[in-house]
Amino acid sequence: MEKQQPGSSDVGGKCQTDKLSEEIVLAKSGLVNSISTLTLLDGRNSEEIGDSVYANETNDVSLTIVKTPVSQLRKKLLVLDVNGLLADIIYRSPKNYKADAYIAGRAIFKRPFCDDFLRFCFEKFEVGIWSSRNRRKLERVVDFLMGDMKQKLLFCWDSSYCTTTRFKTLGNRYKPLVFKELRKLWRKSDPNLPWEKGYYNESNTLLIDDSPYKALLNPLGTAIFPHPFKFDMDDDSLGKMTSEIIYNTIKFRRLITPVYLLVRC
Repeated sequence: MEKQQPGSSDVGGKCQTDKLSEEIVLAKSGLVNSISTLTLLDGRNSEEIGDSVYANETNDVSLTIVKTPVSQLRKKLLVLDVNGLLADIIYRSPKNYKADAYIAGRAIFKRPFCDDFLRFCFEKFEVGIWSSRNRRKLERVVDFLMGDMKQKLLFCWDSSYCTTTRFKTLGNRYKPLVFKELRKLWRKSDPNLPWEKGYYNESNTLLIDDSPYKALLNPLGTAIFPHPFKFDMDDDSLGKMTSEIIYNTIKFRRLITPVYLLVRC
């Protein structure tokens, strides 16, 4: 019969005790819950999760346990419409109303809080424009509305990128019914888009458009639809939208935040 080495049982007991102590420390620090959440949600985390986890680290050992992929730290993508969201573009200025600009025979009324809204968007998100207007008119309108901020756009898509149909809209029997398929962005249909295919997806892309039907081919929770702007200088929708997004960003600052949690406007 082999003779047991002196103190071996003490060593084993000490290991068990150390292991138990380590688990208690991890549990208290909140790392266990953070690790479980990261695993379950599998890549649908916001850029803030890194802050949430690392804020609770208590020693160097935890650095080897929790490692947030760089891909989870990227900003979400906002895809903005133009007419009806940032401005009202109409054929002629109504009586007793003075347009902010006239472009290609159209009166342009810039929506109140537009500049503040755009500054917020560019600061917190990656931003692109997708309009159902033609390229020639769109570029001039975007130049007027955004000024130098236009240089920060990741892309500026016109009607040629929309999915066409044989139908007309219910509101205007002369206006073609088109869709804005976000999958075209996710699959990088345009090789000039400045990201790799799959870089953006339904968990980190948000379309903001005043025409809900244009998003019919997209997954649920990937768009919000503020009411259309109709040259009303008392309109404060963009101001409220900014506040709502800020509220949700702070509320879920240290939580996993898929885009659908921000769809509260």
